[in-house]
Order: sequence, then C-alpha cells, then structure tokens
Amino acid sequence: MLLENENIRLRAVEPEDLERLYAWENNPQLWSAGNTRNPYSRFVLRQYIVDSDKDIYENKQLRLMIDSIKTGETVGTVDLFDFDIHNSRIALGLFVDAASQGKGYAKKSLHLVEEYVFDYLKINQLYCHIAETNIPSMRMFEQEEYEKTGLLKDWIKTVNGFENIVVFQQFKEIYLKRK
Repeated sequence: MLLENENIRLRAVEPEDLERLYAWENNPQLWSAGNTRNPYSRFVLRQYIVDSDKDIYENKQLRLMIDSIKTGETVGTVDLFDFDIHNSRIALGLFVDAASQGKGYAKKSLHLVEEYVFDYLKINQLYCHIAETNIPSMRMFEQEEYEKTGLLKDWIKTVNGFENIVVFQQFKEIYLKRK
C-alpha cells in the first residue's frame, strides 16, 4: 500500500479525529509552528473534515493522519500545502504529538510522504520551514539529505520574540538516487 509501511499508516482525516484535531489545533504552544493566530471551533474543524474529501489538485493541500500500526493510535499529522503544480513543488508540515516523539514516527512518515510526492504525484520539489530552535527536526531533515537552502530571519513571532526559520528542500533527483 502506498501510504503504509510495517510501522505506520498515513490515512485521510476521519470524523472520529475531531477531538484529537481540536486538542492539537487549539494548543497555543504549537501555534507559531503552524502559523495559527486563533483557536478553532469544533464546528470549523468538522467542516474542515467534511471538505477534506476534495482532491489535492483542487484543494492545493492534503492532511494525512499518522497512525501507529502496532498500537492503532493516531500520533500526528502530515500536511502537504502550497501545492504549486506549475512549478512542481509542495510544502510539508510534519507534526508528531509530544507523547509519541522520539519513536521514529516522523522519519517513517517522511519516507512515505516522499514516496507519495515524488513517485505518485511526480512532483519535483518538497520543501519545509523549520524553526531554528527545533534542533531534532533540523537534524532529521539533514540526516535524510535535505538541502539547507536558506534562512528567513525573524520570520515567526513567538512568545520570546522573533525566531529564524531554516528552509530545507528535497528534490526528486536526489530522492531517486537515495532510494
């Protein structure tokens, strides 16, 4: 199966995910990473789930839930967004709940997403923005041979002031060589 390996499954958002999404989306500690400015109501999230049946080409985005095959628990999300077909690129957001971090879910999810983006969608470039203080994420993308291509100074406002963002890119050509 395209979005599954022996450890995790990436799946579409289901109505049963409402409370989990409500908790994650309304956690102010996560807002700066997700560019959120305000809480989301259950109504808005319910509508989001209903509308998530649209094609990635129509919506220009896709959210997938990360499920652990071993436990059956939903441990995070993968967001593909800013889908630019003309320039053949898409942005990546990867979130693993704090209780599930350090277990390899992010790396395994990244591998499945790469397969989907590069092999199935035939996109040339996958990119992400990572806060400079998020050392574990930066380390993972470096280990996965993503190229550190830029620094966006004072890009996001946090409770402690402004923070820099590091831009990472992966290209289909590099992915295929590594595969």
